[in-house]
Amino acid sequence: MVKVIRSTVLEAPIEVVWDVLRDFNGHDQWHPAIADSQIERGRDADRVGCVRKFHLTDGSELREQLLTLSDMETSYSYCLLETPIPLFNYVSHVRLMPVTEDDHTFWEWEGSFDVPAGRRDELAEMVGENIYQSGFDAIRAHMGLEA
Repeated sequence: MVKVIRSTVLEAPIEVVWDVLRDFNGHDQWHPAIADSQIERGRDADRVGCVRKFHLTDGSELREQLLTLSDMETSYSYCLLETPIPLFNYVSHVRLMPVTEDDHTFWEWEGSFDVPAGRRDELAEMVGENIYQSGFDAIRAHMGLEA
């Protein structure tokens, strides 16, 4: 099993960051890899069990299911149901914590998954850079924060 963990500190209060990240169907508004997204069956985007279907900018279609959502812990987790990328048993956790000294937000994004033999490094790098780090950079731009 591969485990990828990335983290960053955003110069914004946790409530402001959580307001953006909490929307399980809002990633197409800020992540550069996402072209469009919709929640299946008209469910609410904050309902555990809801499934988002989305397209990457290259046209690939993915489906992810919301597994947990906690406003108290400012965290959620989700899993991949369908993807053209060979990431198997993919589960991801997003956690925010306040940096109380200066009212900033610590954001940790973690994923664990299985990969085909010989592709461990390539796919771990792809998740860490193209999804997580790219997401951190995109949130900064979306929220008008400095890098």
